[in-house]
Amino acid sequence: MNYTKKSIEKYLAELYKADVKVTALKPLGAGVHGIGNLIEFTRDGTEKRLVIKTLYPENFGHDHFSDRAQVFLLANSLYNKLPKHIGSLDVVGLTPEGDFISWGDAREFYILMEEAEGVDYFNDLDAIKERGYLEDKDRARAEALADYLAGIHKKKETENASLLYKRKIRDTVGHGECLMGIIDLDVYDTVDFTNNDELTDIAKKSVGWWGKIKHKSHRLCQVHGDFHPGNIWFKDDGFVLLDRSRGEFGEPGDDVSCLTTNYVFYALRHKGEFSGPFKELFDLFWRRYLEKTGDYEMLEVVAPFYAFRVVVVSNPLFYPDVSNDVRRGMFNFANSILGEDKFDVDKVDDYIKNF
Repeated sequence: MNYTKKSIEKYLAELYKADVKVTALKPLGAGVHGIGNLIEFTRDGTEKRLVIKTLYPENFGHDHFSDRAQVFLLANSLYNKLPKHIGSLDVVGLTPEGDFISWGDAREFYILMEEAEGVDYFNDLDAIKERGYLEDKDRARAEALADYLAGIHKKKETENASLLYKRKIRDTVGHGECLMGIIDLDVYDTVDFTNNDELTDIAKKSVGWWGKIKHKSHRLCQVHGDFHPGNIWFKDDGFVLLDRSRGEFGEPGDDVSCLTTNYVFYALRHKGEFSGPFKELFDLFWRRYLEKTGDYEMLEVVAPFYAFRVVVVSNPLFYPDVSNDVRRGMFNFANSILGEDKFDVDKVDDYIKNF
């Protein structure tokens, strides 16, 4: 998507509330990160010059348009605060119609969306925990969720696949919303079921997995990105999803681990061990998903995604009313699978008990 002299003229006329004529648009040069152009124009007949800069949509964490927006929004704020630094006038976005829109004065951002109807899937899991057994509806819903993921994961992405897959694996370990970011929440400095040495070791092992699996770009596919029970809302026989996160494409194991971690978590909360109705849901989901996809390679890459989800569900900030025994069991699960070359869906109880 490229801008034109006409789009620049229209934007500058609105910015300055004046008659603007762009007389030239000249390339200034390109660097590793991006490219700049010199705008020569007249404002009410007076000659003026500005520079417009963009970032390349690949490498350096600039893969998504939101990444590039983040860089420029911060730059726009910082440039004018440092003595002797060139000034910034605005941050502009280019619409699909080719028009510029101003973002420079924004300091907070909001999203307007449709209302979800129904109840979240936690409602189901809590009911099963209270009831102590599965009903046919519970099995049908788990299978429906497996079928849904199998369906969306069929859509593969090949454009910039290497960069995007590496980004996904790297972000899972190091992003502020993912493993290291969750570990760095202050609450983990105050708990007594783990300590900084163990948390650091989990991060180190996950970095090892990053190096091991980051080149598997053939796995890049459409994902939800945060497929946990709070983002799955059921109404009657159907469901809707909330809060798709962290990119359109990624590793399918991210979605599968996000949901199935909760089956392990609820099993420990219910029975104190990996057994009962939640073990049945875990087994049913994995069996159904693998039957639909044949993606047994997932078992060779899913470990760091499980580790990320474990530090989430074990964090008292998100789940305050959980015993330390449950949290300890989840940490045993994460530590064990990080030490295995391949995740075994039939060894979950061993992972929890034998670390």
